[in-house]
Amino acid sequence: MLGVFESAVDLKNRFINSDQIRGAMIFEFFSPGIPLILKNAGCDFIIFDMEHGGLSLEQFKNLAAISNANKIHPFIRIPELSYNYIARALDLGAAGIMTPMVNSAEEAKTIVQSSKYPPLGVRGAGFGFAHDNYVNKNPLSYMQEANKKLINIIQIENRSGLKNVEDIASIDGVDCLWVGHFDLTNFLGIPGDFKSPIYLDAINRIVSAAKSNNKSLGIMVNNKSEIEIYSNLGFNIIAVGTEMKLLGDGISNFLN
Repeated sequence: MLGVFESAVDLKNRFINSDQIRGAMIFEFFSPGIPLILKNAGCDFIIFDMEHGGLSLEQFKNLAAISNANKIHPFIRIPELSYNYIARALDLGAAGIMTPMVNSAEEAKTIVQSSKYPPLGVRGAGFGFAHDNYVNKNPLSYMQEANKKLINIIQIENRSGLKNVEDIASIDGVDCLWVGHFDLTNFLGIPGDFKSPIYLDAINRIVSAAKSNNKSLGIMVNNKSEIEIYSNLGFNIIAVGTEMKLLGDGISNFLN
């Protein structure tokens, strides 16, 4: 169990230090082999999507156990800001939570408080379950370690989130600002136009807010060119996706 904690704390330190970290987002293929496939591909983390992909918490529990056993960090994007989703996903073994459509600093505070045990938050205590590998250990020690190691990824993807991004980034316990790039263009009235000055100004504002508050920056990309583009802009947490497109493109390249 100590090894799991050490690994998770190391990942948290990499977020704090804005190290380059690579992973994948999974929307459709929730099979037990996915964590190992992605680990072998060089991923440090997986974000399993519950917002769009139909993932259940029971499925995530199994995937988190496989991921943790194979030293690839499992995150989950919950479908909405909810204490129930945040606390339960962490109890099931999530290394951290991605919350979509965060609008304000007040919402960011609620996310942080929902994820952390007292005195830092309001997460209910249950021990000897999946999140601590079914090991019965000192509860006080576990709570301190859990509060240190968990990672909160906050999605900035609408006008309200962008308007309040500096305040959101200032919240202690927010570890990463993640750009929901298509939704952001959609809500800014330029759907899919990633070359628009409106979008680029928004990206620069988010990057500046993150850097000023020592937060990591995350985004999902579709190809190697986008990795280079966003890395150069200051993004250090990058996930590839979607796996449906990657599979489809790979098969198409063989058949056509």
